[in-house]
Amino acid sequence: MHSLSTRSPLPERRRRWLGVAVICLAQLLVVLDASIMNVAMPSVQRALHISESTRQWGVTSYMLAFGALLLLGGRVADHTGRRRAFIVGLAGFAACSTVGGLAANGLMFFATRAGQGAFAALLAPAALALLSTAFSDPADRAKAFGCYGAVFGAGSAAGLIAGGALTALASWRWCMFIAAPFALCAAVAAPRVLEESRTDGARRYDLPGALTAALGLGGLVYGVSAAQEHGWSSAWAWGSFTAALVLLATFAQLQRRGGDPLLPPRVLADRRRVAGMLAVGLGGLAVTGIFLLLSYYLQRDLGMSALATGVSSLPYSAGMAVSAALGGRLLPRTGPLPLIAGGLTVAALGVLLLARVSGADDYLTAVLPGLLVLSLGVGAMFSAASATALDRVPERDSGTAGAVLNSFSEIAGALGSAILATLVTAAGTGPSAAVHGYRTAFVFSAAVLVVGAVAVALLLRERRAAG
Repeated sequence: MHSLSTRSPLPERRRRWLGVAVICLAQLLVVLDASIMNVAMPSVQRALHISESTRQWGVTSYMLAFGALLLLGGRVADHTGRRRAFIVGLAGFAACSTVGGLAANGLMFFATRAGQGAFAALLAPAALALLSTAFSDPADRAKAFGCYGAVFGAGSAAGLIAGGALTALASWRWCMFIAAPFALCAAVAAPRVLEESRTDGARRYDLPGALTAALGLGGLVYGVSAAQEHGWSSAWAWGSFTAALVLLATFAQLQRRGGDPLLPPRVLADRRRVAGMLAVGLGGLAVTGIFLLLSYYLQRDLGMSALATGVSSLPYSAGMAVSAALGGRLLPRTGPLPLIAGGLTVAALGVLLLARVSGADDYLTAVLPGLLVLSLGVGAMFSAASATALDRVPERDSGTAGAVLNSFSEIAGALGSAILATLVTAAGTGPSAAVHGYRTAFVFSAAVLVVGAVAVALLLRERRAAG
């Protein structure tokens, strides 16, 4: 293993923090594009004459390609060079965003969304690997992950804001175009502020493992989509989930027996690492779908416009930024246990505050308090969990570990969104039934967060006792 340094006229410390800014900008694009089309999809559907039965692919095609290709993207980044993979991912993301904004029909739009997801699957693990190897000082490293956590956690809410604003003030096409200039700026800046690194050895990519992982994760995401469209008891959903489990079990066996596995078992051998990834996964499962439900609640039940609904997420974004940065600063002093388990608990309290909604509410009393408490818990948790999940990862596995962390978040978020939507649908039709469904979904999310807090506490306490 070795690092390929590129000398820069910038002072070392300044260069490293400018690198963090470039990485955070790229990660913001990845997370933002996963949610920006939620508010814009009605306009896309009308403009491109997309049918009711296929409209969900405007969101799902991105998630499907992203979740299915992350592990392969992490391994490619490790072997070909993380900075190179980062730049290629940014350039491809910009190209797909531009073409998607020019889409003339639904098929072209879905294909470019999938292309964005594929390049994001190369970009995201490379970004995490570059961030995890940029700092050797624990305090600086924790601050860097605090910045990353703020961007990652607030990105979904920022996507809703941007989607509502661009759709209302310009056109849905700008929800695609907007990513291109930022991606290109990050790609141009990357060679000046980021050092190249890669894994030594033969460039073998474990194609059987890559194929079973991609198809297995893809089947899992497609099963979620099928469950939303046809119901959880449908043959489409159960068939997809069954095939996904078989493929993922096959993938696990291949990783144990293979000489150069795509996901080396050693990556998941550390309890601290597992605790961080579990927290990110359960946090994504519980929180991602909440914003989609709130979007419907605010527009349908409280009569807010798409633009106002997007702007209503600003307090959450601000709270996330503050708490994630604070969590990054506190991590070297407190250790991960209080920040991760405590953050999940605070987030559960925020979701329970949201569960008080009724049809006669207003935003300031029914939604804002819960959003603020939720943002404080999720921000602190995510920055600490990300740093913990990637702590002490050998450089040769940094891209793979980043891919696994992103996979946990992406796949869990897709599952959580589908489960929450199903709980709302099961409550029946009509305003009162929908509100009851929102409450049920929020209570479920809070329970998931509490379970996550307990599991993380057990993992980290056992680790401390063993130490």
